[in-house]
Parts: sequence; C-alpha cells; structure tokens
Amino acid sequence: MLQSAVVLRLGCLMLASGAGSYRVKSSMARAASAVGLDRHEATVTMTEIVTSSYVGNRFRTETAEVRGVGVNVARLEALRRIVHDLRAHETVEHLQTKLDEVERMRGLYGPLLNAAASGVACAGFCFLNRGGWVECLAVLVAAFIGQAVRRQMLTRRYQHFFTWLVCGVAASGVYMSIVGLLEATGAVGGNHEGGVISAILFLIPGFPMVTAMLDLVRQDFSSALSRAAYVLMVMASAGVAVWTVTFMFDWQVEATSTAVPTGWVLHVLRCLCSFVAAYGFSMLFNAGAKASALAAVVGALANTGRLVLIDEFHVPWQLAVGLAAVVIGLMAQLFVSRASLSRVALSVPAVVIMIPGVPFYRALSSLNDYSVYGDDVALRQAAASIVEVFFVITAIGMGLALARIITDRNWRHDVT
Repeated sequence: MLQSAVVLRLGCLMLASGAGSYRVKSSMARAASAVGLDRHEATVTMTEIVTSSYVGNRFRTETAEVRGVGVNVARLEALRRIVHDLRAHETVEHLQTKLDEVERMRGLYGPLLNAAASGVACAGFCFLNRGGWVECLAVLVAAFIGQAVRRQMLTRRYQHFFTWLVCGVAASGVYMSIVGLLEATGAVGGNHEGGVISAILFLIPGFPMVTAMLDLVRQDFSSALSRAAYVLMVMASAGVAVWTVTFMFDWQVEATSTAVPTGWVLHVLRCLCSFVAAYGFSMLFNAGAKASALAAVVGALANTGRLVLIDEFHVPWQLAVGLAAVVIGLMAQLFVSRASLSRVALSVPAVVIMIPGVPFYRALSSLNDYSVYGDDVALRQAAASIVEVFFVITAIGMGLALARIITDRNWRHDVT
C-alpha cells in the first residue's frame, strides 16, 4: 500500500531526527488515519520501526532500520507542523511532497558556528561546575575543536562510539595542551587540571537520554532500553578516552584551586552562564533562534533556582534537580501554546545543563584508577559518584514526566 509506505517514511524521518518513541507512534497514527488507513500499529526502538497497517480485512506489515540517528530540532519542528496540519482524506502524493521538502532541509548553522556554539556552551557549563577563567578559556577552545572533529566524522558516517572516543581524546588533549602551555610560561598559577572534564561535556547525548527516560515512564521498554544502552556506550567511550589521556600525562581530574565569586554576583553569573550553555546546546541540536532563546530563558531560570535551593537552602541535589525539571516542563508547556514550538525543543536544551556529566566521567576515572592502583578510596569515590548520577538522572526523568502528566491528558491516562 502507498498509504503504509508514506506513514512509515514519516516515522523514519522523525526517528532519525531524535524524536522519542511516543511522538513517533502518535504522529504515524495520525498520518495513517489521514491517508485512509483503518488502523495502524507500530513498534519503535532507537533504530528500528515495525508497522502494521489495516484496511478492512487486509493488512500490510513493514519494517525499516534507521542507522543515521541524530538530533535535528528544526526538522522535528517541520515534521510536527506537517502532522498538525494533516486533514482528513489527505493524499499520499501531497504528504510525500511535504516529506521531500523536509528531507532536503539543510542545517541552520555552518561548521564554524556549530563548533563555536559547542565551545561557548561548554565554557558556560565549566563555570557552573566551579571553573575559573583559565578553565573556561581552555574549555572553550577544546570544545570548539572537539565539536568540529565530531561534525566532520559524523558527516563522513564514522561509527558513533569510535567518533566519541576520538573526540574525547581530541578535546581533552587540546585542554591539557592549553593549560600546560599557560603554566609553563608562568601566565597562570595554581592547579587547573580538573577542568578537563568540562571540555568533553558537548559529548553528553542529552536528547537520547531524555527521550529514554520519557519512554521508560510510558512503559515503552524496547525503545527506552535501546536508547539507554546507546547513551551509556557513547558516554563510556568519551570517558575512557579522557581517562587514557589523563593517565598517560598523570593528570588528576579531581584537582582544582580556582576561586569563584560569592553572593549575588555568583547567582547573576550562574544565570548568565546557564542561559549561554542552554542556548549553545540548542544550536548544537539545530534549533532555530526563537526556540534557542526560549530554551535558554527556561534553562537559566530553572537552573539558577536549582543552584539557589542547593546552596542557600541546603536542599538535596536530587530533589532540587527534580523540582527544576518540573519547572522546565511546565514553562516549556507555557511557551508551546504561544510560540508554536514543541515541548522537546524547549525542555531538552534547558535540562541538558543539569545532567551530571562531570560526576559520571570522574566516576569512570576513579574506577580506572582503582583497577590500576588498587586504591580503595578511588573505588568509594566512584561508587558514590555513580549512585549520585543515577539518582539525579532519575530525578530529571521523573520531573519532566510529572510535568507532562500535569499538562497532557494522553500522559495522565494510559491510552493506546
């Protein structure tokens, strides 16, 4: 059937652009109804779709594999608008034409601007992780080069785990070279080795991580587990790369001697850096200017509030993150109805800056130190960091899911 083919193509384009399983299924079901199918069922994982289309007593089952997965918010928004504007008795030819236009869409940002967004975002992230001007400057350059390498490798369709490994080595190597040169020339003093972790935070797979958690809440385990496995593997690849480089040159990722501002100045700077980091990550996801700006506002307000809760009111990190995630979800819904944008375009860049990438990579480094030196202290540090990461990520997922349950009837009720 031509109808089933165009519906499957829509699902593949959405999956390749980073949409979660729930969004892919609901969009395909709506398109199937519009083109005249009586019933449509689908099973969606991170890289595969299996569909069954029914017309009367006839049915057709098809499968498709999507190898080129990534994140493209601009394309997701275009597909969302197509699905939203579908009318009854939509022709297959008209829908195919619309999908052709989406498939021809180019990225909004060139290689230079894309790499610059990575550098600025990670520099802002570095300040939020108590980095000083030396760390932020080195991170900016290192993340710029690392993202430039990643973009070129992905364009040439290199394997994802190998790409993350190479980029981890490149970014950490550049950071260490810059800091080492500054220290050797006497331009800076103190210890700035700990900032190397922030140089690879652009490698955090924020979109798959968030969609995995939301799919898990929706009890779509096949999609959630495949996405979670992908997230774990690419983050482990980057972590192993950083540990290898730091081990070879005897760097201590826990070491730092940077002084940071205090009081209201610190909160203002944190708000500014949260805005910059969220805006930069939005650009990495190929979001437009309006979506990036709104996501940055949401991220700046929620993340600054989270840090105030932790520092001033001594709220546990996990609880503060969960509350901030709820706020992000509610604010995203507030902007959705006014800016004609999807929730995911606004919530994911805002929540990415709260993902505990630094503790995760430090945990991997401590585990490797334990395996090499047999240091029990390193093992305890690794276990504590891993538990901390688990609960924080769980809090993010539960917070976003709770916001969706509050604002979306389809999430409040278990409907098929």
